[in-house]
Amino acid sequence: MYPGHWATVKPDTIAVTNTATGDSYTWDELNDRSNQVAQLLTRCGLDQGDHVALIMDNQLAFFVIAWGVLRSGMYLTCINRYLTAEEAGYIVNDSESTALFTSDALEVTPQLLAHIPNCPNRFCTGHAPQGFQSFTEELAAMSISPIADERMGDSMLYSSGTTGRPKGIKRPLTGQPISDGIPGVNRANAYGIDEDTRYLSPAPLYHAAPFGYCMRTLSLGGSVFMMERFDEVQSLVNVEKYRITHSQWVPTMFVRMLKLPESDRTQFDLSSHKVAIHAAAPCPVAVKQQMMDWWGPILWEYYAGTERNGTTIINPQQWLAHPGSVGQAVSNPIRICNDEGFELPTGEAGTIYFEQPEKSFEYHNAPDKTSAATHPTEPNWTTLGDVGYLDEEGYLYLTDRKAFMIISGGVNIYPQEIEDALILHPDVQDIAVFGIPNPDFGEEVKAVIEPADRNADTTHLADTLAEYAREHLASYKVPRSFDFIDEMPRLPTGKLYKRLLKDKYWPAKT
Repeated sequence: MYPGHWATVKPDTIAVTNTATGDSYTWDELNDRSNQVAQLLTRCGLDQGDHVALIMDNQLAFFVIAWGVLRSGMYLTCINRYLTAEEAGYIVNDSESTALFTSDALEVTPQLLAHIPNCPNRFCTGHAPQGFQSFTEELAAMSISPIADERMGDSMLYSSGTTGRPKGIKRPLTGQPISDGIPGVNRANAYGIDEDTRYLSPAPLYHAAPFGYCMRTLSLGGSVFMMERFDEVQSLVNVEKYRITHSQWVPTMFVRMLKLPESDRTQFDLSSHKVAIHAAAPCPVAVKQQMMDWWGPILWEYYAGTERNGTTIINPQQWLAHPGSVGQAVSNPIRICNDEGFELPTGEAGTIYFEQPEKSFEYHNAPDKTSAATHPTEPNWTTLGDVGYLDEEGYLYLTDRKAFMIISGGVNIYPQEIEDALILHPDVQDIAVFGIPNPDFGEEVKAVIEPADRNADTTHLADTLAEYAREHLASYKVPRSFDFIDEMPRLPTGKLYKRLLKDKYWPAKT
């Protein structure tokens, strides 16, 4: 479904709310304003299959623009609002976007102009700087009627670029009418999202998972409660205040909430909360167990990518029986292969491939990256670049990103396992583990720590953490050295820019 349907069914019911301001749109308002966006794009000369870029803070206009693009049969590229003008301009240009929507709340907005010479249609919410048109004024001049031919568009999101240049993930458009709903949405979903759902989104909307689940909830008639930014206590306030039924998180959010004082954690009524979904990064077993103990068995986990080449899901009861797993495949079988492409036996770690009936995506303007994500001999087997293994019952366990695996003296070491152990230490706020050069073994294990106390004696803390690691890890996994940092370069989505940390320890490639 789409806003036009729900505007007919329940026009005056709230569709989206900004929890920071209390502002909201009813279904009628969301439908009218997204129709105006579609009319605006048509007036600018854009047509089905064209590309539109959106770089914006979390505000209600985000949903209006997104629905306007999707109901016009176009591709929408949401861009990380924390990128520099040069980085954001690269994505606008690479996506071949001819329209851009942005916000005066972003410092980068006026700087974008010099980097997007081939994007003539530029709109800004709030005060529009030179070179941009006022989104509010232009929208007000548009009709609220639907455009003549409403076809289903799709997103073309970009990878975060944690291991190199971001790449656009493009799928062919279906050409179906928008009344059929956006791709990948099913009323019979595992999480029970429906028109009675009250969904809390504490993460940036530009990221694939928050964007996808917000749009999915709206498609199914549920209400979205958007936070402008994540805050540990305010998240709990919102669950109680808005009687939230569903939510989505990343493990770093869990860690930060668990480190709240007990008095903060227990003062809220969370009884309405039935489903807490998490993904985007592996969750340490102990962290998830502590969340289960606090919130009850309501945590659902999935493993998937923006590529939509496959998905696993694990419900709370399954996870308690298979701790550490990300679930069984619910679409497309999983194949675990070695570097040569040969399938590996149960329990042995290798590259995770999903077997598709036919390949459903490509990396835009990057055939080499599309090829690198494809099995050497099976053209319909594709990978997200992760390493893992299957147990006897077909439950998948993630080991790490292949790009981050450390090879020391011929032994494979997975940083995730070390990070999962050390994050539980009360003096550790955040951690990144990776390999650095070693003249004898090729690589050795390095840990970079964000201390819980920035004034901590780091020499003493390094000794403490080394001893803690020796108690919980095999000797070859214990970091050979610790460095300390005031704040980890982590996106608000929870994803770590590990490359920024790792590169300083490796000689520049010539």
